[in-house]
Amino acid sequence: MLKVFLVEDEYIIRESIKKTINWEAEGFCLTGEAGDGERAYPMILKAEPDIVITDIRMPFMDGLELARLIRVKLPQTRIIILSGHDEFDYAREAIQIGVTEYLLKPISGATLLTAIHGVAQKIQADQAKLDYRAIYEKSMPKNKN
Repeated sequence: MLKVFLVEDEYIIRESIKKTINWEAEGFCLTGEAGDGERAYPMILKAEPDIVITDIRMPFMDGLELARLIRVKLPQTRIIILSGHDEFDYAREAIQIGVTEYLLKPISGATLLTAIHGVAQKIQADQAKLDYRAIYEKSMPKNKN
């Protein structure tokens, strides 16, 4: 089960996202939530989620800065940005940081769930490659020089 962490400053939106998706039935575990990046960051480091869903504009620390920090400490964590701003500069910066998805609000639960499943498939494909590589390396004789 993949772990998901939610960061959204608007309480109503955060609650809606939490309640709209049946996390366990979809194969996910919602491991935490926070209303801003500053509060979320230490919680994310502790939870080590597979996926972080974050709003882009929040008080104290925005989603882009949070994504930058996550990239440094947890590079394997995938990030989905939610934005109410259809501005190219935000999207470009998100791409430079390595954000996996950039979704515009308002967003339906079905659309968000589709994006989460897409990210989950990428995570599983990456894990399969790592598993295959480990099997390959174990099966190869050690090269003694």
